[in-house]
Amino acid sequence: MQQPAPKSTATLAPADLPGPDVAVRRLRHPGRWISGGIVLLLLAVIGRAFAVGQIQWTVVGQFLTAGVIVTGFGWTLLISACALALGVALGFAFGIMRLSENPILRFAAWLYVWIFRGTPVLLQLLIWFNIALVFPRLYIPGLVDARMVDVVTPFVAAVLGLGVNEGSYLTEVVRGGIGAVDKGQKEAAHTLGMTPGQTMRRIVLPQTLRLILPVLGNSAIGMLKFSSLAATIAMGEMLNAAQRIYFINGAVIELLFVCAVWYLAGTTVLSIGQYYLERHFGRDASATSDERAWFKGWARRPATPEEA
Repeated sequence: MQQPAPKSTATLAPADLPGPDVAVRRLRHPGRWISGGIVLLLLAVIGRAFAVGQIQWTVVGQFLTAGVIVTGFGWTLLISACALALGVALGFAFGIMRLSENPILRFAAWLYVWIFRGTPVLLQLLIWFNIALVFPRLYIPGLVDARMVDVVTPFVAAVLGLGVNEGSYLTEVVRGGIGAVDKGQKEAAHTLGMTPGQTMRRIVLPQTLRLILPVLGNSAIGMLKFSSLAATIAMGEMLNAAQRIYFINGAVIELLFVCAVWYLAGTTVLSIGQYYLERHFGRDASATSDERAWFKGWARRPATPEEA
């Protein structure tokens, strides 16, 4: 059965086209001007409120580079880095356990996520800080025998509380990242004789890390901000240092603005680093996709007389 011939479309003659003397009328967008004016008005009102408010900006500039604030920000960065490293390690470990064929490992990973993702992080910090009431001593035969109150310092409690809580969220992220890897690659690795452990280390985990990189960047930024909760357990990070200062001089809002400036500076640097990392790994992924497309096209090309 023959297919009906497609209908011919009418073509425009050069005489039908508009000439250069035709006036171009741009579309009007009154909504953009109205919304932009409202935003500018709100910014002006907020700016005026901060300018005429009872804020001693000279005090903000004075304490912005104060030694105790800079030292506190250093502790903030250290807590954030250690807690994030612990969270990533726990996230990958329990994420793999969630996909294990061992039902006991799967249940243990589910229980970990259920407990630490289902309770507030501030509550977890307080529990870790008072863990000596449950375990008075840390005793490992031949290795450690010490009082728990001496082991779990405010710094250790902050790292454990933030890191273990972050790991419960990253567990689900890692599980989703591993599930997003093409199953055909796993089957190909098994065909080549790789063990499940080798497949996970060499094939699955590198691709999972690239897939969850944006989430890890957001986790680093969030961890920097959540580290301020350590002030509740007397950890001498930046917010705690600012509180100790304004309890003496009464410059509450000024010291809070000092902390805000430092937090914004830290999150800005992390955001820039996240952008370049994502662009780097995205370029690698794009190059890999182009190479695969070229290889598929080359493999499907007609055979030449020499190859035939």
